[in-house]
Amino acid sequence: MSQQTARRGGAAWALVITSVAGFMAALDNLVVTTALPSIREDLGGGLHDLEWTVSAYTLTFAVLLMFGAALGDRFGRRRLFIVGLTVFTGASAAAAMAPGIDSLIAARAVQGAGAAVMMPLTLTLLTAAVPVAKRGMAYGIWGAVNGLAVASGPLVGGTLTEHISWQWIFWLNVPLGLALLPLARLRLAESHGTGAPLDVPGTLLASGGLFGIVYGLVRGPADGWTSALVLTGLFAGGALLVGFILYSTRAKNPMLPMRLFRSRAFSGINAASLLMFLGMFGSIFLLSQYMQGVLGYSPTEAGLRMLPWTGMPMLVAPIAGILADRIGGRPVVAAGLFLQAVGLGYMAVVATADASYVSQLPALIVSGVGMALFFAPASHLVMSSVRPSEQGIASGANNALREVGGALGIAVMGSIFAAQGGYETGQTFVDGMRPALVTGSAVVALAGIAALLIPTRRRTERQAQSAEAAPVLETAAH
Repeated sequence: MSQQTARRGGAAWALVITSVAGFMAALDNLVVTTALPSIREDLGGGLHDLEWTVSAYTLTFAVLLMFGAALGDRFGRRRLFIVGLTVFTGASAAAAMAPGIDSLIAARAVQGAGAAVMMPLTLTLLTAAVPVAKRGMAYGIWGAVNGLAVASGPLVGGTLTEHISWQWIFWLNVPLGLALLPLARLRLAESHGTGAPLDVPGTLLASGGLFGIVYGLVRGPADGWTSALVLTGLFAGGALLVGFILYSTRAKNPMLPMRLFRSRAFSGINAASLLMFLGMFGSIFLLSQYMQGVLGYSPTEAGLRMLPWTGMPMLVAPIAGILADRIGGRPVVAAGLFLQAVGLGYMAVVATADASYVSQLPALIVSGVGMALFFAPASHLVMSSVRPSEQGIASGANNALREVGGALGIAVMGSIFAAQGGYETGQTFVDGMRPALVTGSAVVALAGIAALLIPTRRRTERQAQSAEAAPVLETAAH
């Protein structure tokens, strides 16, 4: 049964605290990519080590997301949010002060662990603080901030590295984290999940399975898809996830109840989220390199030219949240995904080794609007498809699937790029990028089809009303 203390700081404070925390966690997914040459110059290390400065964060983040959400449900969401924020902030400082590449990789892994505890609880805490009628707009702002963080990571990393030093991509988190910690303690209301004991077997199966899958995905392009470690990771991870599903269908208090997937809303939005992040992450990974390595822009110049895409969530996502309140999340999410698919396809058509910025601008704008329309209503659909006591684990599951989708996108589109082109010349880069972008466009279009499987607004509203009524019925029963 969901419980809240009398400490309430209001919806506005919850929105600010959770949005900034989500921004920090999402930003660190890609912020390091444009700083890799400078990190190598300062700390040394080979290509394998540099890849792990990115992968170590992604790996622990994806693997521990559902476990972090389960800890919050069991021991208090505000309490564990503060713990995760503290770990993330401390690890950011450790990364900035890392004396060598190995210590940087270790700090990045701890950063990911802190983010895994903090990130899924941001949505749960926000949902508890905001009235039902205003959640669409709140999710819109939250989604705008998080979408901006994901897409602007290369710009932020490149600008700080170019004008200050690469260490500042990590120092940036420290003052933000230190400012949020007392605010979270004073302004957020505490809440709990069902109070069920931790599901240790389920946690071990899910964490081990996600570790194997994500490890195989992030190492596949570098080590080869037929290498022993990659194949072992993929097959063992897949087997453990199958075991997790079978176990969860029989367990008394599973970490992720399989019955949640009987809901078309929950299944549809999770499938759409995984496919959306697959196409989007892989595209950003290649396009940021295209603008710098082929078109010759500096990291800052490339980031600024991508603003019609990356900055659009700040303008459109709040509007998307309001639209979702009025007409339902399904049509807004589906429209956003199809627009994103069109934008990626258009970019594949106009990309050349000497393409003008004007020719790329329509694709960037369409992609930006599409991404903005997706983020806010998607969050709303996830949270409204389950009971309030299960929102923490629902958020954790959705975030885990997004992270796996992002890792899969970089791996799949990177492999297509390597098979069709390469880094030798601008033309060979374009030859590899075009089919990868077409693949990304097709995957995001599939996400749009998955979104159309979500129930209509009337049925979704009935599910939300049932979810809101559940705690009252439980209280009456007791």
